[in-house]
Amino acid sequence: MRPRELFVALLAIVGLARRRRRRRERPARVVPPGAPSPRAELAVLALLLVAALCGAGFVVAYFVHPNTQVLGAALAGALAAIGAALVVTAQHLVVTEEVEEDYPTPNPEEQEAVAQIVAESGSRLTRKRLLGAAAGLAGGALGAALIAPAVSFGPLFDSSSMYATPWRRGRRLVDVDGNPLRAEAIDFASFYTAFPEGADRESIAAAVVVVRLPPATLRLPPGREGWAPQGILAYSKICTHAGCAIALYRTPKFAPTQPGPALVCPCHYSTFDPARGAAVEFGPAGRPLPQLPLTIDAAGELRAAGNFSGPVGPAWPGVRSHPAS
Repeated sequence: MRPRELFVALLAIVGLARRRRRRRERPARVVPPGAPSPRAELAVLALLLVAALCGAGFVVAYFVHPNTQVLGAALAGALAAIGAALVVTAQHLVVTEEVEEDYPTPNPEEQEAVAQIVAESGSRLTRKRLLGAAAGLAGGALGAALIAPAVSFGPLFDSSSMYATPWRRGRRLVDVDGNPLRAEAIDFASFYTAFPEGADRESIAAAVVVVRLPPATLRLPPGREGWAPQGILAYSKICTHAGCAIALYRTPKFAPTQPGPALVCPCHYSTFDPARGAAVEFGPAGRPLPQLPLTIDAAGELRAAGNFSGPVGPAWPGVRSHPAS
């Protein structure tokens, strides 16, 4: 199958090469007329409808239950069906002839001749409007499938949900099993993951990392003097670079020759200093991890003393000018 034949087939399907009718006498045919092929037209129509269904299925699957295998199969099916429709059109519905000659100098007459050849090559098409509508439907469905993932970039009109968190003053910190975290159980060389009691743990702002440092080593930003009772600190678990989970905790074994404690993202190795408000020490992260203020209740359990110091997750336009809510 030559590229020229596929190109002519595409023009014949979408009807872009319809020759405008002129009042002057129609010129003699350049391409001999071809006999209609209803079966081939029905095959092309069926393939275009399959492509449309696959494109629509991609959109539905993306919003209902996104699965990479299903999405890939739907997109591949749409492209394969469109390709097959072009092949069938080129082989069975486009009148072709091969003429070898030197490439002529472009001029209006030659351009008219080319347009006439393309128009006459589709003389075997008897359902041009129906095939054109099916081609438009397939193209529209495929276009919707390609555009649908753009909604994952975030809310378009109301971005307030990107700043909301489940943390409120007095909310207790619990572990993965739902047990309250007690201040006396937080060790100096350990790393803990905590969640807000009774809240949705799937929220991007739910999980926090809890560490403990000697109070004398803390150099927190101004205004956070009381955020780390007994040296216990809590920071968002979501890296501010690409949204990965903070899953590593560096503790020095040969102080002071080794670097101090640090929270590390395993994806791109952004490194944050918990003693200085999770300031970025290394890596591509553009801002510190948001800090959660803590308090210890009468039972010795850790509770939030308020909300995060800033928006959770990767940076985006306006992230520095909008407080967490």
